[in-house]
Amino acid sequence: MDSPSVRIKTIIVDDEPLARDRLRSLIAIQPDIDVVAECANGLDAVAAIRAEKPDLVFLDIQMPEMDGFSVLESIGPADMPVIVFVTAYDSYAIKAFEVHAMDYLLKPFDRGRFEDSLSRARVTIRQGKFGDLSRQLMSLLQTARSTEAQSDRGVDRLVLKSGGRVFFLRVEEIDWIEAAGNYVRLHAGKETHLMRESMNSIEDRLDRTRFIRIHRSTIVNIERVKELRPLFHGDYEVMLEDGARVILSRSYRDRLSDHLKSAL
Repeated sequence: MDSPSVRIKTIIVDDEPLARDRLRSLIAIQPDIDVVAECANGLDAVAAIRAEKPDLVFLDIQMPEMDGFSVLESIGPADMPVIVFVTAYDSYAIKAFEVHAMDYLLKPFDRGRFEDSLSRARVTIRQGKFGDLSRQLMSLLQTARSTEAQSDRGVDRLVLKSGGRVFFLRVEEIDWIEAAGNYVRLHAGKETHLMRESMNSIEDRLDRTRFIRIHRSTIVNIERVKELRPLFHGDYEVMLEDGARVILSRSYRDRLSDHLKSAL
């Protein structure tokens, strides 16, 4: 056991209450860790990091509105604490973490994996290697943003979290997506799934040649569109293969026209 003489101020950031509970319970048995804040979103995380100036942050990557990478951008290298990323399966993210020698916890993780990460964080904090860490984090961030900017293909599958479980949905199975408050509802065949994500965020992650935003509250898989029926004032009713009927609003009509190479 590392010496508990140096207290380590820590912040937990995760949009899932069960995930925060898990981290809190593992931290509670550590004699040198003080949790000074818990945050459920990126905006609160940025505010807490600036106010508390923690030594260590357990940072979820996939959060609605403001993800973990955006938190890093907002904080900047000068005020960067030691970061342990917490993520569900994402092949690109994990490869990036490993290439840039950044530590991460892959959900669901056990106590042994958590304590390994915590031990490495202790070493970094006690040796004061924050400059090296900040450079690694900024390099990771540049790589992540560059890859996002260069790719319109989108992700192959989405990570869904429900009742403490993590499971995956292949994007090609999705018929259409609708806004549902702070969530999006994914329609895939006879199944629907709620995902804590904004419409703008989910749109950015999807293949733009396949998924088209047709309304501020609706995204459709163009391969599932069966028929378009004109309505009033330039709107259309969109008939999907699963029988669903959604509205193509006039303000989004050009997006579909561009994709179809035909004026509506």
